[in-house]
Amino acid sequence: MYDLIVIGGGPAGMMGAATAGARGKKVLLLEKNDILGKKLRITGNGRCNLTNSSPIDDFSQSIVNNGKFMYSAFAAFDNVGLINLMQSLGVSMKVEKGNRVFPASDRSADVVDALGRRLRQNNVEIRLNAAVKEIMVSDSRVGGVVLEDGVNIKCGRVLLATGGMSYRQTGSTGDGYRMAKMHGHSIIEPRPALAPLLTGERRFKDLQGVTLENVQVRAAVGSRQAEQQGELLFTHFGLSGPAIINISSYLSRKATFPLEIKIDLLPHFSTEQLAERLYQCLAQNKGKYFKNALGGLLPQKMILLLFEKAGLNPQKQVDQAGRKDVDQLARTIKSLTVIVSGFRPINEAIITSGGINTKEINPSTLESKKIKGLYFAGEIMDVDALTGGYNLQIAFSSGYLSGASVVV
Repeated sequence: MYDLIVIGGGPAGMMGAATAGARGKKVLLLEKNDILGKKLRITGNGRCNLTNSSPIDDFSQSIVNNGKFMYSAFAAFDNVGLINLMQSLGVSMKVEKGNRVFPASDRSADVVDALGRRLRQNNVEIRLNAAVKEIMVSDSRVGGVVLEDGVNIKCGRVLLATGGMSYRQTGSTGDGYRMAKMHGHSIIEPRPALAPLLTGERRFKDLQGVTLENVQVRAAVGSRQAEQQGELLFTHFGLSGPAIINISSYLSRKATFPLEIKIDLLPHFSTEQLAERLYQCLAQNKGKYFKNALGGLLPQKMILLLFEKAGLNPQKQVDQAGRKDVDQLARTIKSLTVIVSGFRPINEAIITSGGINTKEINPSTLESKKIKGLYFAGEIMDVDALTGGYNLQIAFSSGYLSGASVVV
């Protein structure tokens, strides 16, 4: 009989299994894929943004839902602990823009391999191609698991770390939600988070491929205003890029579509400063069309759109443009309106918003408040954050705490 069975071989499951194994527990890790860490291998475009080097006390500012729930997990195992663990396993780390931490090799496979070594060091038994059908419970206490092939395996504890519902090809198909719901847990509706946004406005689809390096995106979320700054990419379906991906998480639950988002295309200028810069461009381009006199401030493909949005004639000569025209163009550049019609499908989202209701989980141990001996870790829980390494830290910290909490 096993002390702990971990369902799911992602970052949370591997960390939980290794942590319990290090404490002398007899642990079995079940993974339905033929390899461990299938989603982890593709995260960060295969580079694996493992965590963030900002102070751990600042992480809650980047957690969109239920940041306070993570206090105990972060206290048990923080970003410094994760970096030190990886380095002890032979994975050198580096810090990039935004305090994002990556393996120095830029290879997520190195992280997965290191976690595999950690599992073996701690005598964790691993079974691949082992899909779980259900968790056996008697008198509100875990007794084992039933595999899809009908095999029953007894245990004293189960850690459910099956992830969310994005990137289904990696095995994140919502199995854990179903298993938890069978035993009385409520599920906050899974929604796409960190996902591209759709727009039906044809004029924006014509900008496909245009990338803006530093814009500010704003959207009303209930009575609050969400803001994100960073890169934006126009696509055939609408908008993507880090600024859009991040603000989408704030829209995931409270947005009613269609909705307006505002884009400040040049946030390093105030409206007045931008107007003065535009005046300078006009003064230097006498005799040209207004549309050809903007001095490379923005990609040329955007100019006609901006003139249309501003209600200006792009064929007007520079000499005919007045202060009113310039001020209107400056205001449009500083607050370009886009009508968003929804998200790309949840399978294309980086993570899932929603999952096991955190009110039903003890934050100090990550054990279920409903079923004795049932633990949760990672994306299956209703906790999600912005990009920058925060979501993987949530997975590793919650995996560690759940594994450390197993007492037989």
